[in-house]
Amino acid sequence: MKKREASAAQASERALSAATHLQTLVRIPTVCPPGDAPLSAEVAQVFAAHRAAMEQAYPRVFAAAEVDEVGRAGLLLRVPGVVVDRPVMLMAHQDVVPVPEDWEAEGWEHPPFDGAIDAGYVHGRGTLDDKGALVVLMDALEGLLASGWTPARDLYLLFGADEEQHGPSAVAAVALLEERGIEPWLVLDEGGAVATGAFPGMSGPAAVIGASEKGIATIDLVVESLGGHASTPPRESAPGILAAALVNVESSPFPSSLHDLSVEMFEGLAPSLKFPLGTALGRADKLRGPLAKVMPRLGPELAAMVRTTAAITMLEGSPAQNVLATRARATLNCRIAVGSSVAATVAHLREAIDDARVKLEIVEASEPSPVSPTAGDERWDALGAAVAASYPEAVVVPYVMMAASDARHVARIAPAVYRFSPLLMDKAQREAIHGPNEKVSIESLGRGVEFYRALLTGPALGPAA
Repeated sequence: MKKREASAAQASERALSAATHLQTLVRIPTVCPPGDAPLSAEVAQVFAAHRAAMEQAYPRVFAAAEVDEVGRAGLLLRVPGVVVDRPVMLMAHQDVVPVPEDWEAEGWEHPPFDGAIDAGYVHGRGTLDDKGALVVLMDALEGLLASGWTPARDLYLLFGADEEQHGPSAVAAVALLEERGIEPWLVLDEGGAVATGAFPGMSGPAAVIGASEKGIATIDLVVESLGGHASTPPRESAPGILAAALVNVESSPFPSSLHDLSVEMFEGLAPSLKFPLGTALGRADKLRGPLAKVMPRLGPELAAMVRTTAAITMLEGSPAQNVLATRARATLNCRIAVGSSVAATVAHLREAIDDARVKLEIVEASEPSPVSPTAGDERWDALGAAVAASYPEAVVVPYVMMAASDARHVARIAPAVYRFSPLLMDKAQREAIHGPNEKVSIESLGRGVEFYRALLTGPALGPAA
């Protein structure tokens, strides 16, 4: 009894410590501008303050580590292990998405950069994406080092500074590792979470771990015309031609199919789901065709699981209300299904638009990530064991991550890259990422610390302290 009470008290202490550290970091608004130009003095100062706060919170980690600054304020740390073989890389990003100046109109319960601790939660921008994950990782490592523990193998920590802007920090870090001949044996970055309310009819949580991620392409549709005065409009204008193209894009969804990872996810969840859904998903491998057709009708999240998507995000036309546009532009944000490609995405859009006057310009693009090993692989099993130690009630399943992460850059030099934040998130919390009222529970932070402690000291990565 006393041992259980001591363990519970220790877990509570770790959770509160993580909450305090997260509060400190949330109060530093690490919003990075787009592009790859050097940071302005003002923004650089913000990231310098964030690094200083990390160094103050985690003195043992920074004392033990060799530190390289990569890209625009990104940090690459190497904590030497007993051996250099099979190095492990753990990732998170320091930057956060911006908050509108009129954030109060969005309905925030607390100011987004106050890091308020209220009703068992830490509130604010970045608590879930991605400073919460950074903090539980660093708290776990700091505590282990304080106990005299040494990593069994080299441990790399990569904390990007411009992940939200698809910036160069992670790219620079990978180039540096490649130059040094480092090939991480296991990589873990943000992605899935311990999710509740994510699957119909499932009452318990599911720890969904990304074993791949969709590709991403930013594609501009551009139409040019002569322009002129708005009092004498032509029969077809540049914006009108562009509008017809956009209607065609939305009216021509990409073909759907069920990837092997989705099959594995559904079959893993099936025992936790009620009849008839559980029975159907338990036979997902044999029902690939019907499921791929039905899922797009059940909502945008399920639709995105089985196909490439193209979202219209930005529009540009005339600079004045009485001037005809000489150039109209729309930006498509495409998330490319695993098994497809950038080329196939562009070909589908050209066919759907079917108008030579609409030019397609690729702004940036990256192919879908390779699929990392799952069931039966010791790295996957190590992640599952760490989940079992921290969230024993959760079902562990793989999935295809639909968003983009810095991990996609590392996948080129590492054989096993996973995407998972060990934080509990219900539906409202998942919807608050990049939106108002982002928050994480203090209890979940404590469990996140336990996850990383279990991962770092497990049989695959190293003995317990």
